[in-house]
Amino acid sequence: MHTGPLADGTLDVSDGEPPPSNHGCAAAAPLSPALGELRATPQWHDWRWQMRNRIRSLAQLQSFFPALEQSPGVYDALKVFQMAITPYYASLIQRLDSTDPVFRMAVPQAAELINPPHLQADPLEEDHHSPVPGLIHRYADRALIVTTSACAMYCRHCTRKRVTSARESSITGERLNRIVAYLQAHPEIHDVVVSGGDPLTLSTEALEQVLAAVRSVPSVEIIRIGTRVPVTMPMRITDELTAMLRKYHPLWVNTHFNHPVELTDEAREACAKLADAGMPLGNQTVLLRGVNDDPQVMETLCRGLVRMRVRPYYLFQCDLVPGVEDFRTPISRGIEIMEYLRGRVSGLAIPTFVVDAPGGGGKIPVLPNYIVTTSPTHTVLRNFEGMLISYPEPAMPAPAPRQTALQAVAQPGVWELASGRAEKLAPHPDARPRRKPRKAVCAHAALQPAL
Repeated sequence: MHTGPLADGTLDVSDGEPPPSNHGCAAAAPLSPALGELRATPQWHDWRWQMRNRIRSLAQLQSFFPALEQSPGVYDALKVFQMAITPYYASLIQRLDSTDPVFRMAVPQAAELINPPHLQADPLEEDHHSPVPGLIHRYADRALIVTTSACAMYCRHCTRKRVTSARESSITGERLNRIVAYLQAHPEIHDVVVSGGDPLTLSTEALEQVLAAVRSVPSVEIIRIGTRVPVTMPMRITDELTAMLRKYHPLWVNTHFNHPVELTDEAREACAKLADAGMPLGNQTVLLRGVNDDPQVMETLCRGLVRMRVRPYYLFQCDLVPGVEDFRTPISRGIEIMEYLRGRVSGLAIPTFVVDAPGGGGKIPVLPNYIVTTSPTHTVLRNFEGMLISYPEPAMPAPAPRQTALQAVAQPGVWELASGRAEKLAPHPDARPRRKPRKAVCAHAALQPAL
């Protein structure tokens, strides 16, 4: 793999070697027996080999899947958005069309070029909330670090296509120092998410430098790693990696399984290694049309995750980024799925359905309405079966709010208003953590050479 600096100062971690000479690098599925042969070789279990041999072009894809029918639209989509698929993840493909969930999530399609005006490069305004390059500070007590623009597999529904469609590059020591200085100057930040791209595509040594730097800030209580590697390249979860991660507890890992077919033996082993090393595991699924927008598919996924000691954490409505219109579902579909799950699976297996609001509005939970009506004496509730229950409210009056509370609230929210701790609510952008001017340059447009 080539790792030399480029003219613009970023680090090129694209493949410096030609595609594998064996033209049968295809799936363990019946479509392409040659990948089945590769699975039996020792190199298959080397994550670096998987990264070097990712499918990056339509020619490679055709060599892996000779029966694949190409179209000009697919080629045009690939000119706009990158493709990278590990041989492992490609081996999960069973059908060479969009009826296959893995194919749909991994292979560019002409529909990615359909972009209505409501799709924006940065709908969550992450760059707008980036006070220093590589750090996103949207919520007062949390921040996110973009460590790299590289992923083992580029999801067609990626919310950071503006980052991952650029050159693959990673954080520099100088940028990391600026991020640490910001964290030290903002002790209200207690939770830091290490993200990307995918931070587990970094070497173990480079990742440890990031974790050690963040852990050096006394006010940071929790570090979370956001990764899809257990799904797309589970052989990356090595004993060496987990031994390093153990040193930085409390450390949480959120991964990204979208469909039951991804719950392979290799993925189970990877998650087991992380869980055995003391890391609580959560999963962030994206609701995708034609992939998992079926209540029974989602139930199977959630049940399988819990068996793997992975807690379904979020079910995300697909973000409004370019190339995803064909994946988007109505919000009502997510509510229908949540209605279906309640009462059928344990509460441990039910994620929170959220819309990450455009305009930097943050995550908004969206749930079926189980409150039918309220009065001062009773609240009428509905359960998952449709039963209506009259629930008596306390006979004693609620305590009056403290008279001094109004003076103590600097940035009131809905709770302060409802509890009498604030007199009015007038949201203003300046009430959020530091924001850049609207015309700010993308904070990740110039990721620098690696550590």
